Amino acid sequence: MTIKNKHIVMLGCFDTKGEDFTYLYECLKGFDEEVITINTGVMETNVDFPIAYGNEMVAGHSGTSLTTIRESNDRGKAVALMGQGAAKVISGLVEKEMVKGVIGMGGGGGTYMTLAAMQEVSLGIPKLCLSTIASWDLSRYIGAKDITLMSSVVDVAGLNSISSLLIKQAAAAICSMANVRIAPSVTKKKTIAISMFGNTTKCVDKCSALLKEKGFEVLVFHATGVGGATMESLIREGVFDAVLDVTTTELADELCSGVLSAGSARLTAASDMGIPQVVAPGCLDMVNFGHLDTLPSEFSSRQLYSWAPNVTLMRTNAEENIALGKMLTDKLNASKTAVTIVLPKKGISQIDKEGDIFYNPEVDKALFDSIKKNSRDGIPVVEVDDHINDESFSKALVEQLMKII
Repeated sequence: MTIKNKHIVMLGCFDTKGEDFTYLYECLKGFDEEVITINTGVMETNVDFPIAYGNEMVAGHSGTSLTTIRESNDRGKAVALMGQGAAKVISGLVEKEMVKGVIGMGGGGGTYMTLAAMQEVSLGIPKLCLSTIASWDLSRYIGAKDITLMSSVVDVAGLNSISSLLIKQAAAAICSMANVRIAPSVTKKKTIAISMFGNTTKCVDKCSALLKEKGFEVLVFHATGVGGATMESLIREGVFDAVLDVTTTELADELCSGVLSAGSARLTAASDMGIPQVVAPGCLDMVNFGHLDTLPSEFSSRQLYSWAPNVTLMRTNAEENIALGKMLTDKLNASKTAVTIVLPKKGISQIDKEGDIFYNPEVDKALFDSIKKNSRDGIPVVEVDDHINDESFSKALVEQLMKII
């Protein structure tokens, strides 16, 4: 059963891939869906289905004209601008609550434009891209969005026995996802976001259990770069009532060019949105790199630990910890509502404890002193004489969160 006034959005280059999109359109209509079509191709287009947003309109939404794009004879520029235009179109449709799902397909350029446009689609509205490059690392373009990639196997260049099968399957998938319903709970629980790493699992597991006992819904995010970025994105979408940011390790990767940076916006969303938060410096003792032979040469003499064959951890030093303390507090000092920082004095990760490989209380002290020095008035810095994975520290974190919710 379809939703009245809500549509599946189909977008792509209808100029060069008209046969494929005509078939996709027919498949979507065959599943009894209303379809809004967006043409991101820049050449003359002649297809046998209605185009709701033509390429001239899409180009206009990018701040230029189709004529200008054509005359530039610059494919890269055309792909970027038409992707921007399509994103603006979809943003308007989402704002009007007209979208129940989005599907696109193509090669490199078509995939880029589809993924760019899907950035404007809210969590929970399904997004599917049938792509010739689905096996590539597209994490930079997917970002924090819940996008499904599906390999086209063959090129999107005219129908054949393989492409027609996969296009129909893609149509069936997006229509099925768009019509999934979850019954709303009788009582709306307040929702807490928590960040976690392997090195803070014990802490977060206990915090989650304590919060669930108090009637909260808990969403845990793996602080692997994309995990932190996803958490920040959902905070900005208003999903959470509070944040327990136990594992701020992605700041260390941002500072030292590690592989798990969540970008410069990490630890800013709750402050910007006025959502209460309790923050701990979990795993700021480490920077993440890949296999040992991928380690940047300037770090070859540093203290290293192989967490797994493809994960090399580098111990942060005092200088980096002073910088990290300021980085963390600069972000939190902008908070529009209550925020508390909690410091575990006996170690900030599983391997930063007495007798373990990254244990270095003097370097941790440099971090803690920097946090205390740079925190503005009004932000409590609570020091707890525990290790981060002690059960008593988890209880202290939840206690501080309860004070400010």
